Amino acid sequence: MAEDELDIDLDDLGRRMDGALGALRTEFASLRTGRASAQMLDPVMVDAYGSPTPINQVGTVNVPEPRMVTINVWDKSLVGKVEKAIRESGLGINPQLNGTIIMLPIPELNEERRRELTKVAAQYAEHARVAIRNVRRDGMDQIKKAKAQGMSEDDQKLWEAEVQEMTDAHIAKVDHALEVKQAEIMQV
Repeated sequence: MAEDELDIDLDDLGRRMDGALGALRTEFASLRTGRASAQMLDPVMVDAYGSPTPINQVGTVNVPEPRMVTINVWDKSLVGKVEKAIRESGLGINPQLNGTIIMLPIPELNEERRRELTKVAAQYAEHARVAIRNVRRDGMDQIKKAKAQGMSEDDQKLWEAEVQEMTDAHIAKVDHALEVKQAEIMQV
């Protein structure tokens, strides 16, 4: 009986570890690498109609060139608010207006800024690793509780090995994602 409950918990542990990876991908997408990407605007919220709204819900976000993002704002009254939200977002991008279209030229990154961004990416990856290890610790605690309720020592070792294997696989994915992101940042 304890094994069936634990099996369900393994699925939950996997989902939580996947959630940490998903959060890491989102954080990586918000890092500006000198290349235009629609995802870099995901964290920017616009005060539209009295509530914070993502930019992609007030206009169409396009990437027409490698170093340009355009936003075609649907409601003319929101153009100024979208521009203000981008300026205050901390992305370091200076929006240019052209009617209802806001153009965001992405400047080249200098070597020093690239190195800073790789350090930020490494911090994001470390946060993801810590989150995955916390999920692993929860799993190991569940196994210990099941052992106290009568799980055999052999089963305990099997479950612990499975949780550790899942943890190692997710940490390897974090490490790979970090390598890819750092290579993208350092690419001139």
